[in-house]
Amino acid sequence: MAKIGIGIVGGGYMGKAHAVAMSAVGAVFNTKLRPHLEMVCASNPASAEKYRAAFGFARATDNWEVLVNDPAVEAVVIASPQATHRAIAEAAFRLNKPVFCEKPLGASLEDSCAMVKAANGQISMAGFNYIRTPASQFARKLIADGVIGDITWFRGEHTEDFLADPQSPANWRTNGDANGTMGDLAPHMINAALALIGPIGKLIAEVETIHRTRPGGIVTNDDHAQMMCRFAGGAMGQMYFSRASHGRKMGYAYEVTGTKGAIRFDQEDQNVLWLYTADEPEATRGFRKILMGPTHPDYAPFCQGPGHGTGYQDQIIIEARDFLRAIETNTPVWPTFTDGMAVNQVVAAAMVSSRTKTWIDVASL
Repeated sequence: MAKIGIGIVGGGYMGKAHAVAMSAVGAVFNTKLRPHLEMVCASNPASAEKYRAAFGFARATDNWEVLVNDPAVEAVVIASPQATHRAIAEAAFRLNKPVFCEKPLGASLEDSCAMVKAANGQISMAGFNYIRTPASQFARKLIADGVIGDITWFRGEHTEDFLADPQSPANWRTNGDANGTMGDLAPHMINAALALIGPIGKLIAEVETIHRTRPGGIVTNDDHAQMMCRFAGGAMGQMYFSRASHGRKMGYAYEVTGTKGAIRFDQEDQNVLWLYTADEPEATRGFRKILMGPTHPDYAPFCQGPGHGTGYQDQIIIEARDFLRAIETNTPVWPTFTDGMAVNQVVAAAMVSSRTKTWIDVASL
């Protein structure tokens, strides 16, 4: 086993999740590389020191350039606001340091293209944690193995209600495209669609702001969006994204229909996958509930008991394992920055479609 110095830019919601994951991943997966929490960066010295003490980092800074340039920081995790992603990644790649970047990959398609160019084959990974649940990994396998036949239709949503109340005050989430629903929530479900079904050929979308003013300010980005698409492989698809869906807390859900069956999943019940196979006897045919257990992908390292379940933090630990494996073997692990850019490409196509009211070929962007 060898130590590797980890620097994390951002100590908030995702910064903490990645710090905890890096602390736990060696014990959970017995990785050959064992992370050492070398340095954390936050927006001011007091916050940086608070995160250092709370998470167990050796050092702290309020300057991401100090973190990236430090020789003891051998790999960089970007968990800061989208507008900072590009500059940090470009600086790290200039020093040949592997980079893990939370979604979305930069604040725009232009940013993500530049980040892919900067990576230039170096180890890069984009953070899409929900697709790494044992259930969604198992769904990918069932689809790839042809259990439900040729895919004909996909329906996906990422719906939450943190801005459903029109009296919720304006904040950073209500300002700028990168922080709107298409920049914040949509990338997760688009990533799921690409992972489960494949590339999207063309789409038509509507993007809308429901509450244009809130206490304290004007809203400059979108609340919800809908999209119809045609996948390159021929399947039809539709997706809906919203931060104003009353009652939905983590509505990352999808349904996939094939010529031999169907699959359903809802992140609010993340340890269950529903499977329908059309070759069952008529009297007993129907969706059956499959509880995740040690026979499903990446479940056993966390728990030996079927049905006991994994949680949100475990998804981040699985990501950490994959990132370390990529570094150790010098082999790209999905999703790379190129895969992250593909998500941004779909988002950009949806925004163009909403403005022009036309179908858009995603490859044209």
